[in-house]
Amino acid sequence: MTDEQRKSVALEYLKGFDNGGVTSDGAPLLDLFADDAQVYFPKWGLATGKEEIARLFGDVGATITSIRHHYAGFNWILTGTDTLVCEGTSHGEHRDGPWRAGVPEWGAGRWCDVFEIRDWRIQRVFIYLDPDYASADKARYPWLTEG
Repeated sequence: MTDEQRKSVALEYLKGFDNGGVTSDGAPLLDLFADDAQVYFPKWGLATGKEEIARLFGDVGATITSIRHHYAGFNWILTGTDTLVCEGTSHGEHRDGPWRAGVPEWGAGRWCDVFEIRDWRIQRVFIYLDPDYASADKARYPWLTEG
């Protein structure tokens, strides 16, 4: 696969979240994954295989009413290998409240995903973000409670 082909699979994955877990052709998001794929999500851990990935997505998805990724601002690192990285921003509605990248500047909405894509299937995606979407966890960080 070329970098652009791998990037197209990663974009389909991200757009699938914006579309409620459904790809552009109406298939479930899990169809983009290899059977033994791995997904990491902060405060959830590592899911291996489609069954665990479905549980991870169900657990996290149950807390999110809507999400929109800001595609025009994505930064891609394409390596010429099976690995690629996408850094971006998002906004949406969490059960605890809304979020938007940059509002506040230290809050949720900035993320980075590291993908491994081979044979048109996601083998691995490690998601790096602050899962405190509504920015409610302030007490443990003194710089957020000062002034």
